[in-house]
Amino acid sequence: MSTSRDYYADNDDLRFYVERGFDWDPIVRLTEHEFRGEGAPATTAEAVASYKDILSLVGPFVAETIGARALELDRCHPKLVNGEVVYPAAMTEVFDAVDALGIHGLCVPREYGGLNAPLALFQMTNELFARADVSICAHYGFHGGMAMAGLVYSMLEGTTSFDRERHAFTDTRFRHVVDDILQNNAWGAMDITEPHAGSDMAQLRTKGVLAADGTWRVSGSKTFITSGHGRWHYVIARTEDPKATDDAFSGLDGLSMFLVPAFDVVDGKPVRTHSRLDAVEHKLGHHGSATVGITFEDAPAELIGQRGEGFKYMLMLMNNARIGVGFESLGLAEAALRQARAYAATRPSMGKTIDRHELVAEMLDGMDLDVKAIRAMAMAAAWHEEIQRKLDLRLRFDPPAEDAVRTGLERELSHHRRKARELTPLLKYYASEKGVEIARKNLQIHGGAGYMVEYGAEKLLRDAMVLPIYEGTSQIQSLMAMKDTLMGAVKHPRTFVREQTKARWSSLSARDPHERRVAKLTVQKYQAVQYLLTRLAGTKVRELKDLPLQSWSGALRSFDPKKDFALAMLHAERLTKILADEAIAQVLLEQVKKFPERAPLLDRWLDAVENRVAFQLAEITTTGERLLKDLAEQQLAATAQAAK
Repeated sequence: MSTSRDYYADNDDLRFYVERGFDWDPIVRLTEHEFRGEGAPATTAEAVASYKDILSLVGPFVAETIGARALELDRCHPKLVNGEVVYPAAMTEVFDAVDALGIHGLCVPREYGGLNAPLALFQMTNELFARADVSICAHYGFHGGMAMAGLVYSMLEGTTSFDRERHAFTDTRFRHVVDDILQNNAWGAMDITEPHAGSDMAQLRTKGVLAADGTWRVSGSKTFITSGHGRWHYVIARTEDPKATDDAFSGLDGLSMFLVPAFDVVDGKPVRTHSRLDAVEHKLGHHGSATVGITFEDAPAELIGQRGEGFKYMLMLMNNARIGVGFESLGLAEAALRQARAYAATRPSMGKTIDRHELVAEMLDGMDLDVKAIRAMAMAAAWHEEIQRKLDLRLRFDPPAEDAVRTGLERELSHHRRKARELTPLLKYYASEKGVEIARKNLQIHGGAGYMVEYGAEKLLRDAMVLPIYEGTSQIQSLMAMKDTLMGAVKHPRTFVREQTKARWSSLSARDPHERRVAKLTVQKYQAVQYLLTRLAGTKVRELKDLPLQSWSGALRSFDPKKDFALAMLHAERLTKILADEAIAQVLLEQVKKFPERAPLLDRWLDAVENRVAFQLAEITTTGERLLKDLAEQQLAATAQAAK
């Protein structure tokens, strides 16, 4: 489907980040223990050179081995045969080629047989794989990604050792899983969703039971499990009864995380005694990725961490997966953009190719801008997420002796953790929604040809449709972003007032016109937050609008965001769009300060978002009352009916 022979070399914007725009140094130093471990590079520059080599290997590989066969692979549907998933020969050939590439252990420490590369590099390879085919990208991700999950879980629960003299990890609890995956014998899956529990995890029914012999057993059914035919499953199951049955969220603290082997290997073949594959789902897209239903029946399991900590461990896995979906969306959007450009440049109409018609030219320009915006936020999210994870590991395993240095690292950790939590749902929301939009525009630019399977535009749109759904829907991401933003203002009102005042002053007085324009977006963001908080408090704290912001925290102590956020829930997506547009503007502004040649990109972004941020703010402050009234009346009627 693609004519490019190297997806890395032909992407100037991606290479800008790898070669200049991505601040590798703090990540490399944390990853390489300040260059003190055996086999470590001597400098950051040496490490980055090796990262470029890896991308230069992956770029042509995915273009020629996967991208060139994308339409063929789309027809390769896995099937369930005698209880196991079987792929057509073409897909098996590609999987074997990916295995032979030798990068499943990309981020695994050298002492465990990996390449010890940063997670950010893994995400960049995800973009390249997804540009070729998202289903192959998913298969690739559930190899190395699940190996790293086992390592990180072991580190967090304290069952991994670190030799401070050698600056190397030694024993680790799940070494057998890591070895199995790195040797290309198996891969893993994360099992969360159930037939009656998608986003509402409090309703999960899969049970983890402590047997009389002290071992754990897991029973229950999971559905929509990507690569669920693999051997190693991270399964979230209920081990504790809900503490308060009238609270829909109370069940979360009764969940635990388990490692469950779905089968044993005997004479090189899987033998299932405690699990069965119920089905291979027939999907709209992602045809090369097996999505299965699986049932565990009294399956032997290993508890990860402590009982009741499952939701915490799930969030760690999901946060990385959501950033991964951001890069996956980016790769697909890049493919759709290039496909649209190539077609438009060769399709004549009314005396010129359609890329020179104003309407189509504007579509292509907007698609290009959105792809670059996704990449900017994806890189920022990956950077903060990696630093906060590795600072946490540094403080756990190799803390500085000096109190002042340790305190400084703890302060840094808090900052990066906060930024990662802020950017992750924004990235997942924006990238996945734009992935669908860009794929649809690509099909539209192709016209009738786009509706035909041989052009590949309809495949990209089918593949894109799941991006706003899996790993947490766009609506879930919006609710997370809304809740964190509003409750952050409630908990830290002085910080909110200070930052709001600073933004107002910058929007009026900053010498740099870019700073003034970005600050105006920030002011509008704070206006949306303040309006929602003032309105949300309405009936509970009527006097709030007359109170100084510094007094909000005490006045809102009895405020329950799970029950009282009706207006904010209604406007959560609008607020999230504002937050995402402003966050991307901030990222691009920081780039311009270091690389002035990026200024035209920031100008394009501000031109695109200034009016739409104002529009979203206007919708937040002027709409929603009718629908909320209707919903309240419906709830009253339902309550009355139930009481009869």
